[in-house]
Amino acid sequence: MKTDPKRVDFDPFPWQSFAVWMLTQMKRWGQIKGDVDYKTVAEQVYLATDTKKVMTEMGLTPPTSAYKSFSVMGKTFDPAKPEDYLASFKIRKSA
Repeated sequence: MKTDPKRVDFDPFPWQSFAVWMLTQMKRWGQIKGDVDYKTVAEQVYLATDTKKVMTEMGLTPPTSAYKSFSVMGKTFDPAKPEDYLASFKIRKSA
């Protein structure tokens, strides 16, 4: 087995904050137009509730929240402030 510090880890939990981040990028590049209810879409697509139930049945401890902040290419993403994150980019598809 080889350990590579540059390897991206895999996290099988459906973090709804990741869905929110993906939506910000889709909006950034013009794939989504207008207002987005990030939280509602994330919770309809990333079924953390079902995952928490299965984890509990397996004797695992699920996270207490499906939202967390994380860093992408050195920029911190706060899922509670998706529009602020989106506005922080100088490069985006023009309207």
